[in-house]
Order: sequence, then structure tokens, then C-alpha cells
Amino acid sequence: MIQQKLREIAKELLMKKEVDLIIGFGEGTLPLRATPIFVRDPEEAERIIWNSFCENNLATYLHKFDRFKVGLIVKGCDARSVVALNLEKRFKNNPPFLIGVPCQRMVDRRKVKKAVKGEILKVLEEDDRIIVEGEGFQVILKRDDFLYPSCQVCTHRTPVQANVLVDQPVEELPLVESHPDMDQFESKSLEERWKFFENEASRCIRCYACREACPMCYCRECFVDSSRPKWIEKGLSPSDLTFYHMVRAYHQSGRCSGCGSCERACPMEIRLNYLTQKLNRDAKELFGFEVGINPDGPPPLSTFETEDKQDFIK
Repeated sequence: MIQQKLREIAKELLMKKEVDLIIGFGEGTLPLRATPIFVRDPEEAERIIWNSFCENNLATYLHKFDRFKVGLIVKGCDARSVVALNLEKRFKNNPPFLIGVPCQRMVDRRKVKKAVKGEILKVLEEDDRIIVEGEGFQVILKRDDFLYPSCQVCTHRTPVQANVLVDQPVEELPLVESHPDMDQFESKSLEERWKFFENEASRCIRCYACREACPMCYCRECFVDSSRPKWIEKGLSPSDLTFYHMVRAYHQSGRCSGCGSCERACPMEIRLNYLTQKLNRDAKELFGFEVGINPDGPPPLSTFETEDKQDFIK
């Protein structure tokens, strides 16, 4: 069982002092939720869990523990984020020890809540089923019908560059031939694309949950918080909202692992992943670069070669 193996590996690493702490998942305070936990005592490793609700990309916490030797439990997308961060020289002193879990794909808790009438008090997993219980009802759902959009199109579910895998690698084949959100976006005219983007951005309340959930957003001062120079106003005007989301997406070009943490964190359910994945598709088509796969391949937007195409220069 994956959960038991995770506990055994974490306990051994802590006992041998190969790491100072383990970052993993524990029971959430509500059904359908798992919460990040930070384990320093070998005996506390028994708190570690693994299920279809371990959705967070735990790589985002590495920036807060750069002085420690960290053991990090990672899915495929999380591990790719770590590789991308390593290419940006984020772990000069203490590279994390990656405990890889070939991912079964995560269940979208919002979809489950919308499919059930009544307050959910208990959730069980049995093979390919999600059993949801509340006062006076029990509903059995087919697990694969409630996956996160980012998980439905994930083609790298086995963590690359993991120090240890807790289970056999899963077959690395596309679950679908393309990304539905991107295809829908690209099929629109330029005017329709801008209208779609404006409609999504207009719901933003500028809580910056997307930024905080993203492992690739680690600047000490974000451009939206800067006052010298001042890039953006603090209000909710349409121009400010669209500017924030455009710049944030551009900053993710060739860096986003497609984990979907930004979308999951957004309280307004703004669709964000279509934009960053469109930029990732462009990076792959133009430069043959895929985020987090090659530990030695520098991101295309952080390099310059004299042979680079410059078709934009007239």
C-alpha cells in the first residue's frame, strides 16, 4: 500500500537524519481535503496519508525551508516543478530528497460537491469508486468522472528524477490527444479570445491565492506589490485585472508544470491553466522544450543563442 510505504520511507529518512523534515500530506479537517504537514519526528510519520485528494503541489513550500534538508513527497507534476526550480538554481545548498508517487490522478472536490445534494460528512475510496456519505444519504461516484482537468490531460504521472519511487511507474501515455481548454481557446478568433480572457479575469478579487499556490512564484517582491517602480494599481479595474493575469502567465512561460494548483486555489474558480498550457505548447513547438523533463536543459526564455530564430525582426 502506497500510504504505508510513504510512512516507512519517511520514518527511515528521519531516523537516519538524512533529512531534517518531511513535507507530505495529512488528514484534512473536512471531507474531500488533505492538508500539507511537516514531519520532523520519526514517530510522527504515521500521520502521513495518501489518497485522491492530495492535490497540493508541495514544491511551493521548498522556498520556506531552503536552509534545511527536506524530504518531499511528489507526484509527477510536483517533481517537474522541482526540476524546473533546480534549473533556476534554487537549491544550491540543499537539494530536496524526492519521494515519488506514480500518480493515480486527483479527484476534483468541487465537482463532487456539485454532484451531491446535502452536506458531505464522510468520503471513502474503493478501487475506482468514490463513496460519499452524509446525513440520510450515500452516493457512489465513478472516480474517473470527477478528475481535475489538469489531471485528465497529464502525460507525465510518474515523478521524474525522484530519489525513490514508492510504487511501479505508470504507463506514460497521453490520456487524451490534446488539451480541450487550449483547443477551445485556439479555435476562437482574436476578438473572441480577448473577450474570453476578459470574462475570466473580471471575476478576480486579487487575493493572489494563485500566486501563493504556485511553486514557480517565489520572487521576494511580486511586481504587483512593487511601489518603486509602480507597475499596477491596487483596485479591481478591468485593466489592472487583465494586466496581472497576462504578466503572471508570461512569467510562467516554459516554467509551468501544469499541476493546476493555481486553478484549485482560486476561490472564484477562474480558469487559469488554459493560458499557461498554451504558452507551454508554444515552448514545445518552437524550442522542443518540455518543463521539468530534462534536468540539464535550460528553459528557452532564460537562454540566448546566436542561432536563435529571429523571424520577428524585419
